[in-house]
Amino acid sequence: MELTDDQRRRYARHLVLLEIGEAGQAKLLSSSALVIGAGGLGSAAISYLAAAGVGRIGICEHDRVDLSNLQRQVMYEMGDLGRLKIEAAADRVNELNPDIELVLFPRRIHADNAREMVREFDVVLDGSDNFATRFVVADSCAAEKKPLISAAISGFEAQLSTFKPYLGAPHPSYRDLVPEMPEREVSCAQEGIIGPLAGMLGSMQALEAMKELLGIGQSLSGRLWCYDGLSGQARIIKIIVNQQLVV
Repeated sequence: MELTDDQRRRYARHLVLLEIGEAGQAKLLSSSALVIGAGGLGSAAISYLAAAGVGRIGICEHDRVDLSNLQRQVMYEMGDLGRLKIEAAADRVNELNPDIELVLFPRRIHADNAREMVREFDVVLDGSDNFATRFVVADSCAAEKKPLISAAISGFEAQLSTFKPYLGAPHPSYRDLVPEMPEREVSCAQEGIIGPLAGMLGSMQALEAMKELLGIGQSLSGRLWCYDGLSGQARIIKIIVNQQLVV
């Protein structure tokens, strides 16, 4: 596709990157991404995907904006309190980049509807906050052969990886990282989250999704990126197929 003059101005900083250029930007504009959850991770991921010109963005979110969200969910403001997050998020995207096509799913994702949602998009970003949803999303992405960019945060700690098990070994699945549902799951309301960490990881999800869409750089498939916000230290853990982890 031919970029318009306005698109050349909007995406000018992408066009000078050798890894992107006009051809890469055109590819982004014709690509699609599904974001599960429009909370702390999703707020940043959706914003950066829209700003980058990923042409079609799906958002799956059933919750409403609460005052406690505003500490880290930067798409929302006081005037959004009580609104469906998905409606407020759509407003922000339209204000940021009105050329983006939005597909809204104002519902919970579960085993009965996940594959139907996932199959419509080129890449999926999981910003959910519970393991039940993460398993459903991961299994659906594996079945539909879609790259999954998965992130999780708690307190000052975060982790990020990409899963493409449909490519076979050495590409692990999410279940190679988390074999089964934890016996005890602690919510962010109980453990807390430092706000900027959510924006940091959501932005990194958007970056990894763009790398997958463009076919550039080194994929995080098979590698778990872990970050400690208090020390500023990061490390990579290699994920091995068959539920084995090697530091």
